[in-house]
Amino acid sequence: MTSKTDFSKPSAREIRFVRRFAADRDTLWAMWTQAEHLRNWWGPAGFTTPVCDVNFRPGGAWFYCMQDPAGQRYCGKMIYDEIDAPYRFSVTDVFTDEAGNHIEDMPESHSEFHFEEINGETILTNISRYHTQEERDTVFEMGVEAGLSQTLDCLDEYLASIAE
Repeated sequence: MTSKTDFSKPSAREIRFVRRFAADRDTLWAMWTQAEHLRNWWGPAGFTTPVCDVNFRPGGAWFYCMQDPAGQRYCGKMIYDEIDAPYRFSVTDVFTDEAGNHIEDMPESHSEFHFEEINGETILTNISRYHTQEERDTVFEMGVEAGLSQTLDCLDEYLASIAE
């Protein structure tokens, strides 16, 4: 199956993805900024999100732990830098342990999320910038393309379920 998400590496330190969703901007914005929605779709196919705490404000954070079917947890934190609702927000994205402590030897990125509505649909564009090309490549080798494509497929499914 071909991914509905367009991935690219626009520079030596960046990963970019673009995806169109069958939802207006305000709805898609809510999906990315409210815990009651994020916990229902965040994570690749077969994963759950048992930990999902959102403090959506500059300086606040979204702390989450995804859990695979075998019970292994993968945690992260997005610290909100700038918010221009409902058009864009930026974050510092870090890997954490289950207590929310930053794992220092894992890659860190600065990511921007842009929401553009066209004819009732929304195009989400994300650019993540890493400190080095090695960090970017590490994240790519960890499977970010497949994992995020599946996660965004889960968002499509969730959007369809709440529209019914």
